[in-house]
Amino acid sequence: MESTNSSTPVFGNPGLSNRAPAVTMIRPRWIATAYWVITALFCLEMCFTAYYEFLPQGAQAFARLGFPSDAFRVELSLAKLVGAAALLLPMIPARVKEWAYAGFAINLVSALIAHTSISDRPAAFFPSSITLVLWAFSYYFWRRLSFKANSRSAEPRA
Repeated sequence: MESTNSSTPVFGNPGLSNRAPAVTMIRPRWIATAYWVITALFCLEMCFTAYYEFLPQGAQAFARLGFPSDAFRVELSLAKLVGAAALLLPMIPARVKEWAYAGFAINLVSALIAHTSISDRPAAFFPSSITLVLWAFSYYFWRRLSFKANSRSAEPRA
């Protein structure tokens, strides 16, 4: 019986062995897939809310929450669209993505505070809460990916 510590190739590939590195090679792909799926869902939700805020029903919802100015609603909608684009476009620098994540966090926490301040019905918290969970997972996986990329580039080249 062959030991698990042998360095025999896996599936005929001499670069892979039966040890743990074969498992770690799969992990970044899984993290990248999870990041893109969750981030796409999050950005889709942000774009949908940006669109909704341009509708008359969105203006009524803003007024009900205590935001009488239409300028703030339009500004917030445009910021959501720009932030979603910043997260989805790979050529955007990491610092800009970090600011987009910070802006979305402020927006989502502020939405929960606004609903709390008017003693809104519990169902009103559901969209903001779910979107905040998507934001948290997207940010978590983005940080994992950027850490993996930075650790790979910091390795000495042979």
